[in-house]
Amino acid sequence: MRTSKTYSFNRPSYWAFIVLLSLTACGDKEAETRHVKHVTTQVSHHLKISLQDVTTHYITSGTVASDHRVSISSRLSGYIRDMKVREGDKVKAGQVLLHIDPVHAKQALVQAKADLRNARADMTRYQSLLKQGAVTSQQFDTVKLRYDVAKSQVKQAKHELSYAKVLSPVNGVVVEKRMAQGDLASAGMPILTLEDPSSLLVQTYVSEQYVGKIHEGDRVDVVIASLNQNFQGVVRQVVQAADPISHQFLVKISLPSMVDIHPGMYAQTGFQTGVRQTLLIPKSAIVSQQGLHAVYVKDAQSIVHYRLIRMGQKIAGQWEVLAGLHDGDTIVWGGQPALKTGMKVQP
Repeated sequence: MRTSKTYSFNRPSYWAFIVLLSLTACGDKEAETRHVKHVTTQVSHHLKISLQDVTTHYITSGTVASDHRVSISSRLSGYIRDMKVREGDKVKAGQVLLHIDPVHAKQALVQAKADLRNARADMTRYQSLLKQGAVTSQQFDTVKLRYDVAKSQVKQAKHELSYAKVLSPVNGVVVEKRMAQGDLASAGMPILTLEDPSSLLVQTYVSEQYVGKIHEGDRVDVVIASLNQNFQGVVRQVVQAADPISHQFLVKISLPSMVDIHPGMYAQTGFQTGVRQTLLIPKSAIVSQQGLHAVYVKDAQSIVHYRLIRMGQKIAGQWEVLAGLHDGDTIVWGGQPALKTGMKVQP
């Protein structure tokens, strides 16, 4: 008769033995990893990144305009006979812009001259009568007064006739032409609009949430997209009355005088509102492929790892990293041979 043997395991000792085998296996793998030979590379740049203080901005949109805008009108009523300028023309102070047909002014001058001749004749006659004692001094003074008035009216009529030539009061550019040659101009009715390009500014509207942080003399970052240029503007005026519909405040920002900037251009303005911390890296360190952006990060063993990042805005010539990197990471670029994950950077 066969007898069967039953083997029993001491459970605590059994599981301890299994854990010991596992740890031994892991240790062997780590030892193997330490002895794996990595392809070495030399890099031209490496950078240990850290958090940096950057200025926060409140961004608005605006329009370039001239601080010196002049509306040109005629002081006479009449038909426009000669329009010498058009939109975009540059004009100088004193330059003739147009002529008005001065029919009424000419008639007024003719009438004034006729009245002056009559008044002069009467005064000459009364001078003789006064010497003869035929008239009193009071009668002569009345005639002389009429002569002085007639002479003044002739002078005024000549002065009015000079307004037939409409002259530019400033150096500027014609930005609007409301009437053309042959149109009937009335006294005081706008005909042309001039702007002085040497006194340009950006007009923008600011939310009531931020207007209290903006003061005259503050520096403002201005970007004109069509020129792909950044400028430093200065807050010239904060209009202390909000628009009743949008509840926003008009802010005027003076610009440097430049040939390329013209009234009507679109501009973006950045008002400084505070300071925040962020990570910044140079553009040359960024690897872009199919719309994705990444960098190569070196670990403590000098092994290179490819890591995707999410980029933010461009600040002071560098790019902000919103995700993918941490304070203290070391990034490398410019490897020879080209960097790949797993390579080891030579000291």
